[in-house]
Amino acid sequence: MPRIARRALMGAALPALALAQPAWPEKPWRVLVGGAPGGASDILMRIIEPSLREVLAHSFWLDNRPGAGGMLAAEICGAAAPDGYNFFINHIASNGIGPHLHRRPGGFEPNRDLAGVARIASMPNCLIVHPRHGFRTVADLVAFVRANPAAGTFGSAGVGTSSHLSGVMFGQRIGVDLTHVPYRGTAPNMQAVLTGEILFAIDNAPASAQQVRAGLLTALAVSPARRWSQYPDVPTMQEAGIPDFDVASWYGLVAPAATPRPVIDRLAQAVLRALADPAVVTKLAEFGADAWPAGPAEYQAFMIAEETKWGPVVRAAGATRG
Repeated sequence: MPRIARRALMGAALPALALAQPAWPEKPWRVLVGGAPGGASDILMRIIEPSLREVLAHSFWLDNRPGAGGMLAAEICGAAAPDGYNFFINHIASNGIGPHLHRRPGGFEPNRDLAGVARIASMPNCLIVHPRHGFRTVADLVAFVRANPAAGTFGSAGVGTSSHLSGVMFGQRIGVDLTHVPYRGTAPNMQAVLTGEILFAIDNAPASAQQVRAGLLTALAVSPARRWSQYPDVPTMQEAGIPDFDVASWYGLVAPAATPRPVIDRLAQAVLRALADPAVVTKLAEFGADAWPAGPAEYQAFMIAEETKWGPVVRAAGATRG
């Protein structure tokens, strides 16, 4: 074909290509939520929503699909059209613990079938005990359970939750076979520490913050590798002498794996811009979350590392479900 003819053909194709790839978004987009309305995922998205709307012109609508620790919503997102209008606010349960805990029909694999857009925030767990025990440090607790292993009971918000697996990991790190007592949620788990039904719990830090500040509970350490903004004087588990202990309830956005990269990049930029806004950071902190921004590549690598980390812990806990 003559060079001029080829140029003419390419020129004719350019308008069609432009029409085939319109600016995104042209309408509101869906964010699947793996829990009931009013949960942490809902609140985090609503905090960053004004900033996203300002940048993208269109906002999102939340589609709550609770079930299987967030895996139901994750699977719906993975099977959705990769058209830039389907996303999922994911978390440690869906993409870290969930791949080992819940085997989904059809071979769904969250970190293969979903693409990372951006990490948004994290909330720590906190090791709490009753003041009556007199423990001032994690070392005090460790010494006690090593001397009295039968008294080494810990509670959780349920089998397979991060509070359960945090306790299992703690036992692994200190070399003590601790006894797990599951409850139906964080509130009854915290109440069990208050009443003395269990020795300790490593559960959602914001949920127990009021009791800690009132002196009803003692916070010995927070679970992530970095300190929590609301407990600047409380050490991390690693600082307290527990090696290789880094647990955070993290949240972010993912999309169906085949979603166009320009869409993922544009939404990621909007999220990261929101998390650079001091007002947004303050609102997150008021809710009990720390902004923890990461772009697509970093977030994807992080999720894969989390899945790898939790495999041995889930197997040790015997928590695998169908």
